[in-house]
Amino acid sequence: MYKLLLCFLLVTIGTETFAQNKKVAVVTFYADKRIDLSDFGLNMTADLLKLDEDPNFNLTPMVDDFHGRFFNDYAKSFPFQLVPEAEITGTDAYKTYAPDDRPTMVKDVMFTPAIGYKVIEYNWGKKNEQNLLKMFPQYDGIMFVSINFSLQKGFAIGGTGTVKVRATANIVLLSKDDKKVFSINESSTSKKTTIAIGGIPVLKPEKILPMCESALNELMEDLQKRIPKIIKKTEAKL
Repeated sequence: MYKLLLCFLLVTIGTETFAQNKKVAVVTFYADKRIDLSDFGLNMTADLLKLDEDPNFNLTPMVDDFHGRFFNDYAKSFPFQLVPEAEITGTDAYKTYAPDDRPTMVKDVMFTPAIGYKVIEYNWGKKNEQNLLKMFPQYDGIMFVSINFSLQKGFAIGGTGTVKVRATANIVLLSKDDKKVFSINESSTSKKTTIAIGGIPVLKPEKILPMCESALNELMEDLQKRIPKIIKKTEAKL
């Protein structure tokens, strides 16, 4: 019995040590300033609101908060280590990298990246995955992190209703052989609301920004509980 217990402990400790020895490079970290209005049958909200051109629509404090929670809190739940950011963003190869297959209509002002990071959307294509994996072959995987916002219909009477913001975190981890280990798409809605008149939401940046902050705060608290459950078996795939 003692030998069996000892073997179990050794295997458990060995597995945990192996997982913790795995290293993952975060290759992008940003917020999308374009607010999705598809719930209201509208699109291209950034063009409608000109949020990407409005200095009052500043997502930097929110990105900083999310970045801090991610690396200081959520990272503790990962069964692997995150490579120090400077070892990624400080390399010449990364600094000079121009993402492949970036849509021509996409502009830098549409995004707010964390300090040092480039905006590289995971859905822009396989070339970016392959290029980034080649750029950092010494690590066991690469991770894409982003957040985006959308307006959601709430309770309505007649032609007047409430509107909330939904914040969504997108976290994709790829192994060094370019296989998806996990893809996290978790959302939470704001406690703060605005109104919709005649089915059209009131589109004022000064109203939307606090709602984005409220939604992100809810999301950050929810992720603290959800992430450990989502990535429980990650070490077996990395």
